[in-house]
Amino acid sequence: MKVGLDGVIVAETLLSHSDPQLSRLWIRGVPIEKAARDLGYEGIVRLLWGEFGGGETTRESVIEEFAAGRQRAFDRIESWLPSITGSTPGEATRRCLAAVPDDSAPAEILGALAVGVPAIIRHQRGLLPVQPDPALSTAADFLKMVAGKAAAPDLVHALDTYFAVAAENGLGPSTFAARVAASTGATLSASVLAAYCVFEGPLHGGAPGPALEMIDQAEGSGNSEMWLDHKLATGGRLPGFGNRAFPNGDPRAAILADAVRKVANGYARLQFAADFERLALAALARHRPGKTLRPNLEIYAAILLDACGIPPNAFTPTFATARCIGWLAHAMEQKANGRMLRPTSRYVGPIVPD
Repeated sequence: MKVGLDGVIVAETLLSHSDPQLSRLWIRGVPIEKAARDLGYEGIVRLLWGEFGGGETTRESVIEEFAAGRQRAFDRIESWLPSITGSTPGEATRRCLAAVPDDSAPAEILGALAVGVPAIIRHQRGLLPVQPDPALSTAADFLKMVAGKAAAPDLVHALDTYFAVAAENGLGPSTFAARVAASTGATLSASVLAAYCVFEGPLHGGAPGPALEMIDQAEGSGNSEMWLDHKLATGGRLPGFGNRAFPNGDPRAAILADAVRKVANGYARLQFAADFERLALAALARHRPGKTLRPNLEIYAAILLDACGIPPNAFTPTFATARCIGWLAHAMEQKANGRMLRPTSRYVGPIVPD
């Protein structure tokens, strides 16, 4: 029996395919490198949602549809925002998603996160939410709603790249939760809430925060090489290195790293991260010989989100904003399948005699 469902096929999908050994990921047959470079976040939405989106779409029409979804989400913000005082961003995000009406269209569900997460960040700072701008893309408007002003083009491009490469990665735990919920006939909004609850686990969507903490600890030590040797020699692990889905290297990491490096001007932490990556790979080779532990998406995601002014405790909700379109795509595909997912378990406890 396969424990943890590793290697067990539970669904057929047209949405994405990965080759762990070759470190490749395709979105509807398009290599993730090409999709991120040529299509951007809204273009990947068009790919993923395909026939589920209700007709022929273009990237421009997706931008318009998402802008309308953000506005509808903003119009409802007072139904939940006053209740989050004292809540963590994770708790507040669950309230945000729980307030989404059952009959909401996919763009409105995504809009709830794209508007709600910046509003939660600002609420933590004692600031009012910012009205969404219909002329902007999702990434550009997200940054504007966090900071209250337009972001630099390189930063917008980097966040759009992050949203694009983080949007879909196959049947991870949160995506599986979305499909299970949708298979029961639950609404799309309920399916996304189920996915987000799973995503909050530190072994899943909570990974970027510890990666940033690690970088800060190494920098604060004054000697990153010695810090790494001690960390690994005492059995520690390095957040941001290694990925079960891509044991030979995460193809998304290099794409995001290239985009993040373009926002390096005046941002010393990024230069340190580049040096740290080199030292960490050398240390891993010394202490974990025979293991392939390459940088994954989280380490550069952590650096980018920090540069965007997003606090570490809001990294997971921001990550969820990107992944939401993948959850919705899988939920819609599962609904089209019409079959309820119901795995079985094997009883291993005692038997009481009659």
